[in-house]
Amino acid sequence: MRRKVPSTTVLMGFEAAARHVSFTEAAQELSLTQSAICRQIASLEEFLGVKLFRRGRQGVRLTDAGYNYHRLVAQRLNEIERDTLSVMGNHGTENALELAVVPTFGTRWLIPRLRRFKTLYPNITVNMTNKTRPFLFSDTPFDAAIYFGDGNWSGTRTTLFMHERPVPVCSPDLIAPKKALAYDEILRYPLLQQTTRPYAWREWFRSLDMRVERDMSGQRYELFTMLAEAASHGMGIALIPPFLIERELASGQLVVPVSHSFQSRGGYYFALPDHRKDDEIVNLFREWVLSEGELENLA
Repeated sequence: MRRKVPSTTVLMGFEAAARHVSFTEAAQELSLTQSAICRQIASLEEFLGVKLFRRGRQGVRLTDAGYNYHRLVAQRLNEIERDTLSVMGNHGTENALELAVVPTFGTRWLIPRLRRFKTLYPNITVNMTNKTRPFLFSDTPFDAAIYFGDGNWSGTRTTLFMHERPVPVCSPDLIAPKKALAYDEILRYPLLQQTTRPYAWREWFRSLDMRVERDMSGQRYELFTMLAEAASHGMGIALIPPFLIERELASGQLVVPVSHSFQSRGGYYFALPDHRKDDEIVNLFREWVLSEGELENLA
């Protein structure tokens, strides 16, 4: 049975026109004439039986249906392009691993260690994409994931390999002329919050048998890189695991005003979807990640 799918050429024309909200700019991007783009959009609207654009004297604008369809089409075209580049880059082999990983951990911890994996398995390519929260593997091209949480991820087998032991960090200028602070002196400064670790400061204070009313108040940032940048610019004190900010600590851009830490409740897990449990490449990478985590825990 013939699939109800428009041609890729037409979809690319629509995606460009919707992104620019201009048939003229879409034509320029794709090296086509404006009339060619108009014909592509008209044929797509006829195929769908839905109006995607409203035409007017001032130009065009997306209908609600056009806006929603563009969001979906853009995502699918990006996935097709990524898959195509993957096949081209790997010359059609299957020795590639598509890994979803939390951003700062991937950049600051995993990538610096990947050379060791490449030395052991030179024929395996590891492609990484940022994902901050669990997702449905069936809806993605990912073979595995590394994420921070409690290990509960439906449809996967998760293995804990690292905890976090965050410490307070800030710009040295924020507390100058002091070099260090007493526990209770931290309360004189803004507490920077991490979106995916909303109770981090509360847990830190509780580990000192302290109860603080405003332990969850303060500016919030989703990524540790954002948190570190805000702290380095004197916006407050942040709780960050030292292994994620080694460069900032070594350069003196960030300092530890109170050398007290605690072990986080959550941890870094390697998530293996059920349908990949017997995949040789995924399991090789999993075992390597777990061994690297053991080395980190011993450090």
